[in-house]
Amino acid sequence: AALAADRARWQERAERADAVLEELEDRLAAAEEEQAELAEAPETFAEEHRRLHAATEAAALARAKAGGRLAAGETTLAEAEARARQALDAFATARETRAAAAAAHEALERRLAEVVRAIADTLETTPEGLYALAGATPGDPLPEVAAVEAKAATLKADRDRLGAVNLRAEEELRETEGRRDELGRERDELIEAIRRLRGAILSLNREGRERLLAAFTAVNGHFERLFTTLFGGGTAELTLVDSDDPLEAGLDILARPPGKKPQTMTLLSGGEQALTATALIFAVFLTNPSPVCVLDEVDAPLDDANVERYCDLLTAMARDTDTRFIVITHNPITMARMDRLFGVTMAERGVSQLVSVDLATAEQLAEAV
Repeated sequence: AALAADRARWQERAERADAVLEELEDRLAAAEEEQAELAEAPETFAEEHRRLHAATEAAALARAKAGGRLAAGETTLAEAEARARQALDAFATARETRAAAAAAHEALERRLAEVVRAIADTLETTPEGLYALAGATPGDPLPEVAAVEAKAATLKADRDRLGAVNLRAEEELRETEGRRDELGRERDELIEAIRRLRGAILSLNREGRERLLAAFTAVNGHFERLFTTLFGGGTAELTLVDSDDPLEAGLDILARPPGKKPQTMTLLSGGEQALTATALIFAVFLTNPSPVCVLDEVDAPLDDANVERYCDLLTAMARDTDTRFIVITHNPITMARMDRLFGVTMAERGVSQLVSVDLATAEQLAEAV
């Protein structure tokens, strides 16, 4: 644009120079005509002629100078046009280079976008997150390409061995997390329930120990008294063994019949074991009475004297408690001490018959006869 402006100015100057030159030529022609007309004029005219001739020479000189300037302007114009053509060629080359650079830039941007998408699809991260994913920091030297490709191949093989991608993984994760939260709440509830249950168990155990010790003390007191009654002397006691905790301890019986050393239940004779067991059973019934008590041939291993003591104790228990005793026996002494007898006879083969006798009524009938 600057060259075009310079060219226009020089052309304008050349046109003005041509106009001046033409004007001078016209004036020169007029002066020559006037000179011809005044050739015969007086000296003044000669003087005017000389003046005009000088003016003509000055005009010719000015014309020569204008021609030189015109030639210089044309030369400058030609040089400017050459530079303009060079500038246009350089501009065209630059435009082509710029177009090529823009095309390369667009290609690089498309490639960059593809790489970013590939990183997001494959690694689920951004290019900035690759450093953290690779365990590196910006500015660290890059590893060898071969090592990276080998590691990538190994990771791809590991991924292929894992199988197909589970498209429901996120949904299953949410379900699993929900189930985990629910199980966590249930676990907390169970822990609280266990805590309360343990507190209740401790309370029950404490109350159980208290009740067991109270019942044990009562039963032991009745047992000592009844043992002495049945044996006509001697001592006996109940002891807790194998543990300091009454709920876990075992029970042992130490008995000392009259004239013998204290010994455990297993070292007593059959009759002594029967009387000791009877004393223990009756001690329990005195502590916690039951409506009915069935004694099945308890007197079988006893001699007559011990049977009498056994019957005396049975009579006292029936009198002092509300328990009804059902005694199964073959001993006539025991039968004679009962209030009512029930027997089974077989009058005919294969036919059983129940016989009942009220001994108190039978005694009254016998006395009346």
